Amino acid sequence: MQTHHAQRLIRRSSASAWLLLTSPMLIAQGTTPSTLAPASTPAHQIFDLSVFVVAITGGIFLVVGGLLAVALYRFRTRKTDPLSEPAQIYGSTQIELAWTVIPVLIVVVLFLTTARIIFAIQDAQKPKTALDVTVIGHQFWWEFRYPKYGVVTANELHIPASSDATPAATFLKLTSADVNHSFWIPQLAGKTDLIANHVNTMWMDPRKPGLYLGQCAQFCGSQHAMMLLRIYVDTPEQFDVWIKNQQQPAQQGPAVVAGRKVFERQACMNCHTVSGTAATGRFGPDLSHLISRATLASGAMDNTPANLRQWVKSPDTFKRGALMPAMQLTDEQLDQVTAYLETLK
Repeated sequence: MQTHHAQRLIRRSSASAWLLLTSPMLIAQGTTPSTLAPASTPAHQIFDLSVFVVAITGGIFLVVGGLLAVALYRFRTRKTDPLSEPAQIYGSTQIELAWTVIPVLIVVVLFLTTARIIFAIQDAQKPKTALDVTVIGHQFWWEFRYPKYGVVTANELHIPASSDATPAATFLKLTSADVNHSFWIPQLAGKTDLIANHVNTMWMDPRKPGLYLGQCAQFCGSQHAMMLLRIYVDTPEQFDVWIKNQQQPAQQGPAVVAGRKVFERQACMNCHTVSGTAATGRFGPDLSHLISRATLASGAMDNTPANLRQWVKSPDTFKRGALMPAMQLTDEQLDQVTAYLETLK
């Protein structure tokens, strides 16, 4: 039994070591969102603070552990005199002052450093060229509004990359339509809560274009774990193209008229908006450019025709507890609606 137990410990230790060694590679490949790979000014400031705190606490651990190891070795039981005891010392003003004053100074330093970083992030000056985005948390998806451009989208946030030549900060106003949520993109900024009837703010200025992953970090219901975030940092040119596409009305091809009629005659139009049509619902995501998104249901699945059809047929297949009901459509109606939604690019 002891041999089997030892083998299990070795296997677990080997797995932990492998995970530790491969984590930097996963982070570098962009497969794991991590605060250890900051890509924006607020994230860099938080990372620097974390390194400072770990350095101090690591130093404390080494000092305490070292003193403990020395004490255990020096005052260990000796075979030549197993009943002997080390000298007993009662009271030391110098030692008592040291273990009182030093911890107090460490706590003060950590407090002041943390407060400086918090105020540096929260009180950052907003540039006149900053992009404003309103973020609204829903069970269990994200709504993004661009007031300057009149664009509304869902689950996938597009922002321009910043550079020395063209500085571009994005300032977010965050609120909730229902319960509390928390907006967190580890590589771009810290966590910020979304609270109903209250607006919080945050900002980011990523310099490297690419995809950054995030997550709702506040338990908000049964599908909290599937309330994912995708943030696309575009070059200024890519962002302008994306905005122009989002500003266009939804395409209405004659080949999908039947699907559009099914969509508008069912309850779909009561919850969803499709620009240029009678569908003006606000309870669910805006579908005007649904197919321009890489995922469905807030990152729960890839945006493919098969997944889209199954999602319309039975949302619980992918996201049990989602507030979207199954519409009990026939196979013909499902095919028609899917064909219609596939044109919303």
